[in-house]
Amino acid sequence: MNNIDLKGRVAIVTGGARGIGYATAERMLNSGASVALWDIDAARLDEAAAALGAHGKVSTHVVELTDEASVTAAAEATAGVHGKIDILVNNAGITGGNGKLWELDTDTWRRVVDVNLVGPFLTCKAVVPHLLKNGWGRIVNVASIAGKEGNPNASHYSASKAGLIGLTKSLGKELATSNILVNAITPAAAKTEIFNQMKQEHIDFMLSKIPMNRFLQVDEAAALISWLSSEDCAFSTGAVFDISGGRAVY
Repeated sequence: MNNIDLKGRVAIVTGGARGIGYATAERMLNSGASVALWDIDAARLDEAAAALGAHGKVSTHVVELTDEASVTAAAEATAGVHGKIDILVNNAGITGGNGKLWELDTDTWRRVVDVNLVGPFLTCKAVVPHLLKNGWGRIVNVASIAGKEGNPNASHYSASKAGLIGLTKSLGKELATSNILVNAITPAAAKTEIFNQMKQEHIDFMLSKIPMNRFLQVDEAAALISWLSSEDCAFSTGAVFDISGGRAVY
């Protein structure tokens, strides 16, 4: 494993109790960072903190990402525990199941957009002032190849991730002269617990679209996220980094 220098940095990882978020937290801790895990699942947070604590300083925060007061309180608590905030990884997301647009439950559609797009808006709103105070920062948004291509039977998920790409580009331009870089990654599917929300035919469809003929490994996503969170990433902002096994065509 290559070393990525994150010594002295403090990172927030949303959805940090499992999957890509957990792998990212582990990679960052092993790179010298302290990590605040944000998640809605208190029990899984405790398990993650117990496993990750041997790698470095970890704090846990139960957060409802669609609630502004909850997000603001978590940001202040993180800064209080760690002394500052340097990095925000917007990883938390849900799929909302699969179905034709006209068959999807309206409340489910809205919930997916709230978690996957409104959540990152609220976290950025709460965290960016801390990064501006530092005069340095990195934000990495975990979008999806679905946000580029629009997966059938996943209009809510695809739309939310396309919106997150747009948010990345806009905020990246707003902060371009502030030494705060904002980038997104567009992974193909990684076989994590999120698959439990999908139909098997949708999982098979996603695999069929990946030229490398396998799913993403969470450690591969963590490596890219960690690099984008480091000083080595210095002249990319508002950018979208493909990690789709060759699926993306632009």
